[in-house]
Amino acid sequence: MTRIAMRNMKENQSGTITAVRAEGELGRRIRDMGLTPGTDIRILGRAPLYDPVALRVGDFTLTLRNSEADHIEVEVKD
Repeated sequence: MTRIAMRNMKENQSGTITAVRAEGELGRRIRDMGLTPGTDIRILGRAPLYDPVALRVGDFTLTLRNSEADHIEVEVKD
């Protein structure tokens, strides 16, 4: 298994969040959205200019800016 920043994941790629490396208000906001270590996610798609990214978390869909996705480390299958 490989650990990468969520920003670098490809469309339809799945993984498990291993760390949220954001501090302060941004870190709290990310965790409040349910993006915590151990959470399974799947990349659904990206906007035409690749920002933001849409992802599936549990039974809901959310979008993140790439600047936010940079702070989330995900373990993906090789």
